[in-house]
Amino acid sequence: MSKILLFIPTYNCEKQICRVLEKVYKNSAFFSEIIIVDNRSTDNTVNIIQTLKDEKNYTYKIFINDNNYGLGGSHKVAFNYAINNKFDYVIVLHGDDQGNINDLIPILQNTEYKKYDCVLGSRFMNGSTLNGYSKFRTLGNKIYNMIFSVLLNKKILDLGSGLNMYDVNILKSEYYYKFPDNLVFNYTMILASHFFKQNIKFFPISWSEDDQKSNVKMLSQSITVLQLLFQYKLNKQKFMKKEHRDNTINYYTYKELN
Repeated sequence: MSKILLFIPTYNCEKQICRVLEKVYKNSAFFSEIIIVDNRSTDNTVNIIQTLKDEKNYTYKIFINDNNYGLGGSHKVAFNYAINNKFDYVIVLHGDDQGNINDLIPILQNTEYKKYDCVLGSRFMNGSTLNGYSKFRTLGNKIYNMIFSVLLNKKILDLGSGLNMYDVNILKSEYYYKFPDNLVFNYTMILASHFFKQNIKFFPISWSEDDQKSNVKMLSQSITVLQLLFQYKLNKQKFMKKEHRDNTINYYTYKELN
């Protein structure tokens, strides 16, 4: 049986985290361990997580980043934890309840994930559903998916959703360590998957935007993503060795709450 870590990154998710954890614990048998990595939330997220743990006897570890590392930095905390504790797979489920863990359960049930290095949720393929997601943003994402697909010569169906699964073996070299700590982390992971010829499966997910607050700055992120893609195309080896972070961090440290 695979040893699977479920990693839930949170930042100001006080309105959504209860819903996320309720769905998770209806399927908790699939996860060997659950960690919540909070990126210095300024709202009541951490208190709610602690209260749920006590009142509902939920079993998970709560990590608080020592600094605001960004979403990419929280991934690095979880990936390092998965490697150091000898997990076979790590699942990423954002704590804002936009993605739904139920969409991944069929793949866990039939163990199809074992055929792939990465199993990535897609908001924009047949079988996906979008609730509250604007037509403008949908069109923009599809155009970027197409650009990446053409330049990488590989069909890319989503550059970064909030529900993904990775074989820990592909992470052991820590190639991701110099990738950006911000919201474009997933885009660089897609480029790395192409570089290392990883076997990717996209699967349809249901995506909801209701009471969530987006941290994405559309124009600046769009420009940054295109710059990353063209840097990669110009010199793949150089791109993979390059320091992509604004601030170099040697150790992504955190405190565990009891």
